[in-house]
Amino acid sequence: MTSRRDFLSLVAGSVALPGLAAAQAQVPARKVALYANIGAELMHFEVDAATATLTRRDSVTMPAAVQYCWPHASRGTLYAATSGPTPRYGKPVVEHHVSALRINPASGALTKHGEAIMLPAAPVHLTIDGPSQHLLVAFYNPSALRVYRINADFTPGGEVKQDNIDAGVFAHQVRVTPNNRHVILVARGNEATPKRPEDPGGLKLFDYKDGVLSNGTDIAPNAGRGYGPRHLDFHPTQPWMYVSVETQNKLHMHRLQTGKPLAGVVYAKETLAEPNNIRSRQAAGTVHVHPNGRFVYGANRSQDVAEFLGKRVYRGGENNIAVYAIDQKTGEPTPIQHIETQAIHPRTFHIDPSGRMLVAQHNLPVDVRDGSGVRTLPAGLSTFRIGADGKLTFVRKYDFDVGSSTMFWMGMVEL
Repeated sequence: MTSRRDFLSLVAGSVALPGLAAAQAQVPARKVALYANIGAELMHFEVDAATATLTRRDSVTMPAAVQYCWPHASRGTLYAATSGPTPRYGKPVVEHHVSALRINPASGALTKHGEAIMLPAAPVHLTIDGPSQHLLVAFYNPSALRVYRINADFTPGGEVKQDNIDAGVFAHQVRVTPNNRHVILVARGNEATPKRPEDPGGLKLFDYKDGVLSNGTDIAPNAGRGYGPRHLDFHPTQPWMYVSVETQNKLHMHRLQTGKPLAGVVYAKETLAEPNNIRSRQAAGTVHVHPNGRFVYGANRSQDVAEFLGKRVYRGGENNIAVYAIDQKTGEPTPIQHIETQAIHPRTFHIDPSGRMLVAQHNLPVDVRDGSGVRTLPAGLSTFRIGADGKLTFVRKYDFDVGSSTMFWMGMVEL
């Protein structure tokens, strides 16, 4: 099993633990590649964590728009879930896939490896179990969780049949616990509308062994009412789990017992800098624990628009990264910074394996007011330095013309 407990742990290769800092300082930093998509194009960037800069190198075209990617524990293969119209016999057909991509260990360049497998619906997230023997894929509509074998040649393989999987409503993320004995499916639910009652959210918890899920239970405060979880991450060394609650703009901390998350919310913190000044729909997003375990980061997103000068213009709100210091005895997160990401809707972000740099991705261009006029904030990637105190310093933004596509996913892999 790998030591880190997130995409970042699979990509990191090692964890900066207290007492190891001096030894690690003598080891030259390994190269890091960043991958980000615009629709079906999966771009490759060289990363300079010391200067928080990116250099675009090359790209591959996937069968359809990229939804999510996750690396094999060996860091030699990247698995990509894709969904959307695919040319077939001269006509576009909506298809869904998981593909394997070889990662060049020297440059980070991607090449297709083997044939993609077909999926029955649009995937929203995927992960890999501890020994990298199975792919776990989450689907949002209908909400579902499926498990696929990884073949000896690292290509995605056949499905492992499951019994009686309750996937809740609107699955958004799937994670395997650090001991590889449990799986958590994050089911966001849906907020109530004037025409539809609320669909409750919850964390769907399963026992896990050799690709088989069993004994499903729920973690759902207030029976999932007023609870819309989106994303979670684990502390690298302590039995602590952090959950972003999208629809309530909260960060929850749970403890793990014998590797299994407990239902009780130990700490509940606001994600917003101004929780009493919500100007449009706010949604807590991705959460990542720093590789050294001393800080946790969460994204706040908003993008609602209103009519202005004949255009649909951003109404205002928070698009920032919230930074929390983690009490090393209790696991309590305490907010120490909120920093704007310099664009709209940071759908995802990642921390480089050395813990020196954070990159936030913004998925779509949005028109904003500029004095008495209007200007467009493009989609793109914003880079930040991470200080010794965990706080972020904005470095620069890389803008992209996404056309009718979306920048939906981004992540970093240590080579």
